[in-house]
Amino acid sequence: MPLIILFIILLLCGVLPQFWVRFVMRKHGKDIADMPGTGGELAAHLVERYELDGVKVEEGVEGQDHYNPQTRCVSLSPRNFAGRSITAVAVAAHEVGHAIQFAREEPLSKLRGRYLPISVRLGKIGIYMLFAIPVVTILFKAPAAVIAFIALSLIFQLAGAAMYLIVLPEEWDASFNKALPMLREGDYLPEHLMPAAHRVLKAAALTYCAAALANVVNIGRWFMLLRR
Repeated sequence: MPLIILFIILLLCGVLPQFWVRFVMRKHGKDIADMPGTGGELAAHLVERYELDGVKVEEGVEGQDHYNPQTRCVSLSPRNFAGRSITAVAVAAHEVGHAIQFAREEPLSKLRGRYLPISVRLGKIGIYMLFAIPVVTILFKAPAAVIAFIALSLIFQLAGAAMYLIVLPEEWDASFNKALPMLREGDYLPEHLMPAAHRVLKAAALTYCAAALANVVNIGRWFMLLRR
């Protein structure tokens, strides 16, 4: 019973943040008739304004807004690229914020490139180890060895999830030290819409954290299945 309660708590902690991020993005994703431009147009304007030479803005895949430092491209989902909503404008400014971080070679800009690949590798190792459990069981035929192998797999997955939290300062900086001042100083949004933009920028900054918590829930699910 305690483990079930713990899993329910983990489930709530993992599901609610992702639900909140999606809810905020969707709530403020309705087009506003008198919005001066689309998210893509704002991103292109900010790239020019901040003299980010070589940085491109393009329409990407739905739900995958990001800045790619290798291609130097701000990629916005179709909804945000062509949208005239608070979400479109705020997300565009957030991604340009990342472009500014890299252009200025700020230390924070190195967090994602340094730690996210490690996170992915650790998570994959942990998953592959789980799939190898039947083979390990046959080879060792010792419950203690199998339990240790499972524990090591879960540790790899937890370490991979924790790596996502390391990039939070980079995301927070892109939202509140870059995007929010740009939106406020450029008068891109009227003052009464700034609180909504603040919520969208917070959701954008916490996207990786929500993903990390979801990974922890997935680890808990594996643990529950392996106990049966």
